[in-house]
Amino acid sequence: MTGRAGQLVSALIERGAGHGVEIVPVGRPELDLADAASGIAALAATQPDIIVSAAAYTAVDKAESEPELARAINGVAPGIVAQCAAQLGVPVIHISTDYVFNGTKPTSYVETDPTDPLGVYGSTKLEGEHAVAAATPNHAILRTAWVYSPFGGNFLKTMLRLAGDRPQLRVVGDQVGNPTSALDLADAVLRVATNLLASPDDAALRGIFHAVGAGETSWAGFAREIFAASKALGGPWAEVTDIPASEYPTPARRPANSRLVTDRLATLHGVRFPQWQASTADTVRRLLSPA
Repeated sequence: MTGRAGQLVSALIERGAGHGVEIVPVGRPELDLADAASGIAALAATQPDIIVSAAAYTAVDKAESEPELARAINGVAPGIVAQCAAQLGVPVIHISTDYVFNGTKPTSYVETDPTDPLGVYGSTKLEGEHAVAAATPNHAILRTAWVYSPFGGNFLKTMLRLAGDRPQLRVVGDQVGNPTSALDLADAVLRVATNLLASPDDAALRGIFHAVGAGETSWAGFAREIFAASKALGGPWAEVTDIPASEYPTPARRPANSRLVTDRLATLHGVRFPQWQASTADTVRRLLSPA
């Protein structure tokens, strides 16, 4: 898989070990996705059974001032990775995002809804989807959202850190989505990979799928759940006040509605995500009581 230190890479390495699957991360300096063509041989040299295209330019706000770098990593590199998979005769699983939508739909998004990214990050990720699809039909594109884990930097860890210093926090309450554990996402990737390899000619298992935690909430609701789990374990917590996104301006616009329907993934791949509250509590417990 592409990348070395991302949340999903770390989660897949952990989950893969429990399934007897060898996860081989390939990243810088051997493979720099800003110039993927020059390092793609390093990916091919691993002789993979399947390639997971997981690494991305994820600095959503910074992408607005670095559009060419974001495009090289998110838009161009996935196509090169998928071409490598095609040349090797193996499937590719590509990780995409809810940011391909504009967030104005009143209900949850399905895979066939029109895309309309609001900023550079979403636009370049959509370009990456198109590049993967154009490179090989043997692909599964998994759109995910609001990813958190015990690894790296994410909203959950930020909330716990801030609660250590502040008794009250103001958190956006008018953006809704599906918090997604990277460990649950890793389980989904492993299941999809198994299915793709077991049924190499089944077109129904290929294409675009939504892969997010079950249930929905706002960022403020997510924060409250984090603090409830932490408080129950004697960890840091804070009171949360909902604010509109307009009071927390950022260089990049975020979709107000990031909710994704996962029925297609459940029906065709048998993947059903746990409720986000349960996975949130598990992650908080792990962070507060490391083994």
